[in-house]
Amino acid sequence: MALNLEQINKDLKHKSPIEIVNWALSVSERPLVTTNFRPYEAAILHVTNSVKKDIKVIWCDTGYNTPNTYKHAEELIAQLNLNVKLFVPKQTEAHRNVVLGIPSVDDPSHKLFTEQVKLEPFKRAMTEYQPDVWFTNLRKGQTAFRDSIDIVSQDKNGVLKVSPFYNFSDEALDEYLDENQLPNEFKYYDPTKQLENRECGLHA
Repeated sequence: MALNLEQINKDLKHKSPIEIVNWALSVSERPLVTTNFRPYEAAILHVTNSVKKDIKVIWCDTGYNTPNTYKHAEELIAQLNLNVKLFVPKQTEAHRNVVLGIPSVDDPSHKLFTEQVKLEPFKRAMTEYQPDVWFTNLRKGQTAFRDSIDIVSQDKNGVLKVSPFYNFSDEALDEYLDENQLPNEFKYYDPTKQLENRECGLHA
């Protein structure tokens, strides 16, 4: 997909999230949205689902989510009637706990752990659905890498990555959730990141 990203981002800079989603869908044949049901994910799920009710929602569940996250996921799936496609690691958590455990980020085995619980299921999902547009909830200020992209970027495979809430603060997202009567949940755990300002490997 040959597009002038600089001009597109300039044009979209002051557009609302729903306008950004509408634009992205106008240039897409195979859109999808990914989620891990972390805090504020309700926003991206709501805005994409409100424009395209049957949009594929890819959930790569590491198997290490908190009970709160699983309850939150079930609540959102029911409230928005999400078209969820679930992808999980090929090895169970119980088996991995015996042979690998959850390595610290400094442990050489952490790379293998991340590949098993997050990257492999994600690659499998992308291979199966071959998206041309990928909606995410990346936002400016989350990590150094995310500060370097924009509302619309392109991954190494040419997939257009669209972040409708890229310039939103937590406060602005709180307001969006309140206005649309959407739940939020902060008791979330990502075993591949462990620190909030680390990339998980999917986006960098």
